[in-house]
Amino acid sequence: MTMLKDQKTRTDLLHRLKRAEGQLRGVQRMIEEGDDCLSIAGQMSAVRKALDSAYVRMTVCFMEQELSERLGDDAQGKEGVAHMLEHMETMLGKIR
Repeated sequence: MTMLKDQKTRTDLLHRLKRAEGQLRGVQRMIEEGDDCLSIAGQMSAVRKALDSAYVRMTVCFMEQELSERLGDDAQGKEGVAHMLEHMETMLGKIR
């Protein structure tokens, strides 16, 4: 199974997840304090979007690593893959 090797991506993902965790704690606090359902739903939506964003980033990183390993030292191929993955991340982000 492929593991995330890029430290920058791992750090980014952990930061995204910690932000989502904070948002989720906020939702729990809102429920405990009896906030209105519409406000709670808005915050739940924000948590879902944060998790979706982290998932897309992880998926693109996985694809980048796998393709990079298969391309080897082909610099031109790697450049094309990086460009394609940027577009793919943008496209995947729009389906959330």
